[in-house]
Amino acid sequence: MVAFLLVLVVVLAVLGGVHWYVWRRLVRDVTVAGGLPRRLGTVAVVALPLFSLAALTSSRAGAPFWFQQVVAWPGFLWLALLLYVTLALVVGEAVRPVLRARLERRAKAAVPAEVAAPVSVPEPVSVPDSVPDAVTTASPAEAAPPAAEVPVDVSRRLFVSRVVGGSAAAVALGTVGYGAYGVLRGPRVKRVTVPLAKLSRAAHGYRIAVVSDIHLGPILGRAHSQRIVDAINSTQPDLIAIVGDLVDGTVENLGPAAEPLARLRARHGSYFVTGNHEYFSGADAWVDHVRELGLRPLRNERVEIAAGFDLAGVDDVAGESEGRGPDFGRALGDRDRARAAVLLAHQPIVIHDAVRNGVDLQLSGHTHGGQLWPGNYLAELANPTVAGLEQYGDTQLYVSRGAGAWGPPVRVGAPSDITIVELASKQA
Repeated sequence: MVAFLLVLVVVLAVLGGVHWYVWRRLVRDVTVAGGLPRRLGTVAVVALPLFSLAALTSSRAGAPFWFQQVVAWPGFLWLALLLYVTLALVVGEAVRPVLRARLERRAKAAVPAEVAAPVSVPEPVSVPDSVPDAVTTASPAEAAPPAAEVPVDVSRRLFVSRVVGGSAAAVALGTVGYGAYGVLRGPRVKRVTVPLAKLSRAAHGYRIAVVSDIHLGPILGRAHSQRIVDAINSTQPDLIAIVGDLVDGTVENLGPAAEPLARLRARHGSYFVTGNHEYFSGADAWVDHVRELGLRPLRNERVEIAAGFDLAGVDDVAGESEGRGPDFGRALGDRDRARAAVLLAHQPIVIHDAVRNGVDLQLSGHTHGGQLWPGNYLAELANPTVAGLEQYGDTQLYVSRGAGAWGPPVRVGAPSDITIVELASKQA
């Protein structure tokens, strides 16, 4: 508990520091003290993180679903904007002194031209003898009121701050906007061919539609699942595999959003395994619900596919807290190892168990490919493979980037996908 509190304090301190930095560079440095723009900017920098906190905690706190939907959009989008505006401002720190030095050089270069300019000399003016000597001796410059001094350095600093801050804001908004468009547009279909040594000739060319991390929730709802169903059905796969993280919420709130899944069509049916987010959302209730929608859950079990290979599925490792983690003995024990085996497992980290149990191909998700660059570097620290196909011993692992998004409905550098995995027999 103490360790958790220490981590929480550090995280809050870092977030507080980041927000202060963003306020300083985007609000204080580019606005006039006491002006309306500064007041509005300050309110935004205070209010938006409160929306983010509400978006992150409202579901587990049992808040009404309408409230979750209200806070999700501004709260989660702010997290993505905060990431990219901070990165852009940090890059801008290197640009700032260069830009100021350039402006100073230009200002100095303009001085000689002003000095060399011809000076007009006023013609003598006849003054009556009655005018006091003090007036007659005063020069035109002395007689004129003093001009207001212009703080050249302050003006230059304000100009640089506005250029850098405005550019950072534009880059962040453009990046997040394009990333959100990619998610809301729906995943693209990609195709991968995987040769399997033990696959029978009859199964050559067998196509499995792999979709993971759909993440139905307060932002991605029924329209999102319908786009995914339409994309999968258009490929006419032989089998459909949903490898976890279907939802972020309860059946009561998200049951209608999942209804289009009942229209999935494949020759050998649709299969489902749990992901870690199912265990945040009521895994047993969701397993029952997807069964009602026509999907077959594989909870540490396997089926023999008529084409000539075994399809197995294991519960996610997050289920261990409820006594329902992966059980490879139940899923893969006592099977004929002369047949090829394809395993559905949400998290790639179980690949070493798959290797020990003679799996030929493991299909996973979970990583989102990092979702928001540079998140892929963090994902690499926790997962053996972040995206794509890799070999581990005699087992191949394919990791999908997923079809949705968790938190911010934004993807940068990790486009969403549905993958058609075509199995190839080396005997064909």
